[in-house]
Amino acid sequence: MQTSHSGGEGDRPFRVYTAASLGAAIRHYRLQSGLSQAELAERAGLNRTYLSDLEQGKETEQVRRILRVLRQLGVRMTLERADW
Repeated sequence: MQTSHSGGEGDRPFRVYTAASLGAAIRHYRLQSGLSQAELAERAGLNRTYLSDLEQGKETEQVRRILRVLRQLGVRMTLERADW
């Protein structure tokens, strides 16, 4: 699993290369927000099992497509806490 995240306080962004690194980032920020999977899933309008699959790094078709587009563009996602 490639996550490229350092720091225990969550002050550095997550670099997303794979479904696993995206899942690690989602889980990190969910826990940092003090939310359960069920709470976040409800707020986001998702099924809790789908959110669980994302956090476990399972490569859903949607995630696969996004990562494929980013790879073709030669870019990566970086996730960090927003102030909005």
